[in-house]
Order: sequence, then structure tokens, then C-alpha cells
Amino acid sequence: MPDSTFATAINCMDGRTQLPVIEYLKRRYGVAYVDMITEPGPNKILAEHTDSAIVADIRKCVTISVKRHNSKVVAVVGHHDCAGNPASGEEQKRQIQAALDTVESWNLGVELVGLWVDERWQVQAVQHK
Repeated sequence: MPDSTFATAINCMDGRTQLPVIEYLKRRYGVAYVDMITEPGPNKILAEHTDSAIVADIRKCVTISVKRHNSKVVAVVGHHDCAGNPASGEEQKRQIQAALDTVESWNLGVELVGLWVDERWQVQAVQHK
């Protein structure tokens, strides 16, 4: 029987990314559930603070996931062919790093991971500094 623990993904709203990210987090971290917080291009939003209301909402959702579901890992996701963030893969990976710095500043006390979903919809970890 799977462990009934949670992970949290700050993911794009793009439906193509949902299952690959869920499957990756479940497999990699041994969790049963993944709380999905979605926005178009969230890596850019968190990296550049382009909309403080959205950043605050993402933070609120992540905090609920960590405090109420005891999520043990929070992922920030970027992906190929993103309509909300049409930047190159390399630029998006830089944004993931900066977004992780933002989430780290929230002092959640959980593991943070950056994820990139490539053109084959395969998930790759992006090393955090």
C-alpha cells in the first residue's frame, strides 16, 4: 500500500504537464498524492514577481499544502512549448532557479526541486544552487 504522503507542484496550467509531473514526483519521492497549484508560466511569475497577487496566492496554496497535508517536497515546474511563458528552455531553467529562490524565502522547511518537462513530456530535475 502506498505511503499516504504529499508532494506539491507549482506547475503550468498546461494539461500536457500534469501527469508527467505527478508520476515523476510519486516515483521519485514515494508520495501517494500531489497537490497541484497551477498558473500559466509559474516559473516566470515567481522568478520575476510580475504579479504580486498571483505570487501571494501561490504562496498561500503552497503553505496550505505543506501545513495541512504535510507535503514533504515542493517542485517548481517549467516546460517546453509553454504558451504562458514562451521563453527558451535555457531561460526557463534560469527562471526555475530564481523561482526556487523565491519559494526558499518562504521558509517552509521542506525539500525544494526544480523540474523541466521537455519536448517528449519527460521530466528532468533542474539542480538548485
